[in-house]
Amino acid sequence: MVQELSLLLASVGNTRTAVATALPDRLVRVDRLRNGEPGAVVDSMRSYLEGSREAEAPVVVVSSVNRRTSEPLFDRLGTDLAARILRIGVDLPIPVGVCLDPGARPGQDRLLNAAAAFDRLRQACVVIDAGTAITIDFVDGEGTFHGGAIAPGAQMQLNALHERTDALPALEFQAPGRDAFGPNTEQAMLHGVFYGIRGMVRHIAERYAEAYGAYPAIIGTGGDAHLLFDTDELVEHVVDDLTLHGMLAAFRAMNNGDAA
Repeated sequence: MVQELSLLLASVGNTRTAVATALPDRLVRVDRLRNGEPGAVVDSMRSYLEGSREAEAPVVVVSSVNRRTSEPLFDRLGTDLAARILRIGVDLPIPVGVCLDPGARPGQDRLLNAAAAFDRLRQACVVIDAGTAITIDFVDGEGTFHGGAIAPGAQMQLNALHERTDALPALEFQAPGRDAFGPNTEQAMLHGVFYGIRGMVRHIAERYAEAYGAYPAIIGTGGDAHLLFDTDELVEHVVDDLTLHGMLAAFRAMNNGDAA
């Protein structure tokens, strides 16, 4: 069945680009491509368009925290797809208030996650993005982003342990065994990273709650979020592709006249 296409989304991260088709109220399909040749992203979008009945040039919404990858992508999208490109932060404001030091420039992914989390929960929340880096941010009950914490992601921590020591092995991040004690070097490394991240999140969330005067909801996203938090009772929601949901919130705000 041919599906009516509304939007194409591209969220350029540090390691991967998420490419999605979406309706204004939901994601339809999401693919993740390793950053590299921008033509692969364009080809993925072109494959979506082949099954669409859209007569006009497609609307492509793009967010980026990686300028080296996104700048060539913008050029290819405009020429290869003849697309109408809406850049987050330029053509589409992010629908979230910001309470930060003057001149602070939080990444678009953090602000989009905050916008999506508040759009979904409508209450104060802590937003954890567990990817290449880990961000733990606070959004108050009015939907204002207050900043947060940034730490190395799980794989980055494991890489650093291997690269900066003589004897520790290279490992891919995975859940550690169920033993209370890491019985070998590999498991000791996985225990340290896995429970270190969960302990960091718990401690920082408690600090946010103390500063705010109430305990916020906690929502997680990112490539490692399910592995880290599905069994952690502290994290109430794990939502895939929160950044893309934030892009949809920005698009809806523009069409509803809520965006500046």
